[in-house]
Amino acid sequence: MATHLLRNASTLWLLRNCRRSRPLTLARCLHLTPCVEKKVAFHLSDIGEGIREVTVKEWFVKVGDTVEQFDNLCEVQSDKASVTITSRYDGKITQIFHSIDELALVGKPLLEFEVADEDEGESSTSSSDSSDSDAVPAAACGASIAAASGARHITPATPAVRRLAKENRLNLAQVPPTGRNGRVLKGDVLEYLGKVPKGTNVPHPTNLPREGAATAAAPAAMPPVPAPADRVEVLKGVRKAMLKTMTISQQIPQFAYSDEIDMSSLIQFRAQLQVAAKEQGLPKLTFMPFCIKAASIALTKYPILNSSLDLASESVVYKGSHNISVAIDTPQGLVVPSIKNCQAKSIVQIAKDLNALVERGRTGTLTPSDFADGTFSLSNIGSVGGTYTHPRIMSPQVAIGAMGKTMVKPRFNDKDELVKAYIMSVSWSADHRVIDGVTIARFSNVWKEHLEQPALFLLH
Repeated sequence: MATHLLRNASTLWLLRNCRRSRPLTLARCLHLTPCVEKKVAFHLSDIGEGIREVTVKEWFVKVGDTVEQFDNLCEVQSDKASVTITSRYDGKITQIFHSIDELALVGKPLLEFEVADEDEGESSTSSSDSSDSDAVPAAACGASIAAASGARHITPATPAVRRLAKENRLNLAQVPPTGRNGRVLKGDVLEYLGKVPKGTNVPHPTNLPREGAATAAAPAAMPPVPAPADRVEVLKGVRKAMLKTMTISQQIPQFAYSDEIDMSSLIQFRAQLQVAAKEQGLPKLTFMPFCIKAASIALTKYPILNSSLDLASESVVYKGSHNISVAIDTPQGLVVPSIKNCQAKSIVQIAKDLNALVERGRTGTLTPSDFADGTFSLSNIGSVGGTYTHPRIMSPQVAIGAMGKTMVKPRFNDKDELVKAYIMSVSWSADHRVIDGVTIARFSNVWKEHLEQPALFLLH
């Protein structure tokens, strides 16, 4: 009897120790695998100015990279400015949700991170939970490692080929590649779509011989050239902003007023200031700073043009600062940032601010604050060409002006002598709900007077 009890006790001791030791070994296996890592989604936060969507212009990271907080992740382009997005996590990037030139929505995921912090507040986009009560076989743990470390297959192709496939709603993985290292060429896509005959000696469009290259023999007959297909392009960036702005502008009852300005005296006045402008850091002094300062002086006398209309309360809000918006031609399109507090700045200070805006516009580094709080607008369409135009008001502003090209024309002086004059045209558009024709005419006369008699600027 004693021997039987001793044998049962030994068996029980072995069973308990086996059950204790095995979970310890498995726990160590789970600790070394990515199965317990937490994955969190990095959402695109609100970048202000009512922007709800942006276009991804450049990625600074890729899947598998390890980043730290405040590292640059990507650059996005809104309809107004470029913004660099930085990381708020320390971790490894496991997924990128948008490719270059795709739209990303505010509040939606940009990337997915693998972080070690179990208390992270962000919601997890994917997770690998394990049960504490059930033992996980070592083989299953190894399979989890292989699944977690397996890379997502990406079909090699150039951006132009990806754009062609996207326009035709085609999955590149279905196209047989003929390029080097399995790269899908443009000709592969065209053959798959049936736009290039298969089984012939017609070369791929991307592999056509260069002009002047020797050919073995001229083909007997050229295949028929397919008609160009229609191309659908979704509006984004500056063009999408123009759609929204001009749709609102069309609802404003506007009237136009035009006049001519003799720029002869200003041309001489500016030439005398060029040397002094270079000494103050201005390599070139254009006419635009004079036009902006003249507008600010005229706005002081007629503040109704520097206001906005509140339809809800049927009232006019007079703006204290003269934040004059200026149209700038950039590679992304026509943008309209503003020069702040022109009423308190000299012509030289305005010129420096204008040059800085032009430089940031050309390099795509304008920020949302550059576009904020504009109260009045000027556009120099004459730098491109044209004489008269009819500019459209940018709500909530109530007036805008556009200058045409300065041209040499014959004019009579005070002695009725025919003289050579440099004439520039200007066209104003005003909100007829708050501004009448007499007011815009008087405003234009003050603006014109300072440009034709530039010595008047010394009084301000």
